[in-house]
Amino acid sequence: MNFDFSEEQVMLRDSVARFVQDQYDFDTRRSIVDSDAAFSAENWQTFAELGWLSIPFAEEDGGFGGGPLDTMLVMEEMGRGLVAEPFLATVLLFGGLIQKAGSSAQKEAWLSRIIGGEVQGAFAYLERQSRFDLNDVSTAASADGDGYVINGEKTVVFNGASADALVVSARTSGEQYDEAGISLFIVDATADGVDTTSYRLMDGQLVANIRLDNVKVGADALLGAADQGFSVIKAVTDDATLALCAEALGIMGWLNATTVEYTRTREQFGVAISTFQALQHRMVETFMAFEQTKSLLYRAVSSAADGSDEAQKNLHALKVIVARHGKLVGDEAIQIHGGMGLTDELAVGHYVKRLMMINTIFGNGDYHQQKFNTIAYGNVGAEAPAESPAKAADAA
Repeated sequence: MNFDFSEEQVMLRDSVARFVQDQYDFDTRRSIVDSDAAFSAENWQTFAELGWLSIPFAEEDGGFGGGPLDTMLVMEEMGRGLVAEPFLATVLLFGGLIQKAGSSAQKEAWLSRIIGGEVQGAFAYLERQSRFDLNDVSTAASADGDGYVINGEKTVVFNGASADALVVSARTSGEQYDEAGISLFIVDATADGVDTTSYRLMDGQLVANIRLDNVKVGADALLGAADQGFSVIKAVTDDATLALCAEALGIMGWLNATTVEYTRTREQFGVAISTFQALQHRMVETFMAFEQTKSLLYRAVSSAADGSDEAQKNLHALKVIVARHGKLVGDEAIQIHGGMGLTDELAVGHYVKRLMMINTIFGNGDYHQQKFNTIAYGNVGAEAPAESPAKAADAA
């Protein structure tokens, strides 16, 4: 596995790192999150000017033509800075769905505007009862002349409060849990019948519950083939999950570095607590957790880029390890910082909250452990191979 980054990839990574270092300190980030939009429109335009919003899109669509590795580099550095701007929601989800399923006209209408920072988007897929199952869709789209009428409710829509347009998953045939029969629609966020209720999650991001009451869309709103949306949703959310894991790695790296630095300056009994052997052992454990996660992230990114048969299993293993090791790193960072690790004034607690939120997006550790077991061990009763996500991380 060759992870010698190209010159362009190094420049991309360094540009994000410089932005975070020079323009995105913790106080700046906190003021951004506390604003009405929970992100900075000025920063978003900077992202567009620097070309970051073009990373995952094909060159023929005006993009950079990057792959999972390029996205990983951006998201890891954004994780280090705890960047709040909706790169995941607008570029990877909303833009990713249009990139994979859109017609030429739809791509022409939307992708250049996403790349230029002119539009905000969101993917409305989650429902109250669906938890982590992307195929559990009760929102319905019924044929109405040349178009459709959509009825239902979507919850926890990332960037839903600021989105100009939504991609909505709705059932056009089949039963509630069927993978077949799900279609995707591009819906104007200000259309008649769209009701948005926004609220904040514990990591500060602004999300929305969106109710669709007899929302009429034309035939040109259908994204991809009717009834065939699930495979597109799965592909895009798998890419987004890899990106989230890269963000988590960046957060873990920041927490480790900050905690080590704190132990060098915090004194107890007249000496720096970094000299305490018990704390040294704990910091070695968090360092190893970070390195294992990094190795498995690289393995998962590589297999996704190559289209390997192992890609799905590696992704499940990675999400399990991010959940497990993210909790370890976060818990140790808070405990070693003491009581102030939980305060709003210290950045540590904010980073840990984001790690906790990442664990819940597109399936938590337990959910992906079950998915991993299904792939690795087969049917119940079959002989299980000597394999686990932890061993996959060691092997990587």
